[in-house]
Amino acid sequence: MNETQHQQIPAEYAEEHYFQNDPRTNRERMLAGDFYISGDDADSARISQQGFTLCDEYYRATVNADPNAGRFLKQLVGSIGEDSYVKPPLFVDYGENIHIGNRTFINMNLTALDVVTITIGDDCNIGPNVQLLTPVHPIDPIPRRDKLEAAKPIVIGDNVWLGGGVIVCPGVTIGNNSVIGAGSVVTKDIPANVVAVGNPCRVIRTI
Repeated sequence: MNETQHQQIPAEYAEEHYFQNDPRTNRERMLAGDFYISGDDADSARISQQGFTLCDEYYRATVNADPNAGRFLKQLVGSIGEDSYVKPPLFVDYGENIHIGNRTFINMNLTALDVVTITIGDDCNIGPNVQLLTPVHPIDPIPRRDKLEAAKPIVIGDNVWLGGGVIVCPGVTIGNNSVIGAGSVVTKDIPANVVAVGNPCRVIRTI
């Protein structure tokens, strides 16, 4: 069937059409990093809604100077180390797939689309308005229109500094001690002990 003959598959039939020999749920496919039908899993919808709620509660508790505001952050993320702080507001897909090391500071307006794992190491500095984006969509317009989606994990090493407005794309690993200049778009892995800037982000010198 070519594109001109194709009609968008109704949501209730899309899974059967694309995954005839795959018995997994869409959530199981999602967590494995395989293509799945987005927005078609009750467990994912529930966890996502819980993530929105906890983000909001964390923000409101911080605004109200609640000394126990951090309890909402601990409920939200998969893990967070000692003496780490995330300045609200923040925005997540689920929250539970985010893992933050020790002594890391994350500034306001983090957007972490954690369809699969996002790992942030120890002693990191994450500037404001940083985006960590794990989802990928098909280039082919037909499956993209039928809401197929996948994801690739992001790994931020220890002692990494991401400047304000940095965007980290799906599947990227940034090595220990590296610095990513403000506004950079990181599309490929960055080695340890370098300064990298630009769109697309490129290494400009070693540390």
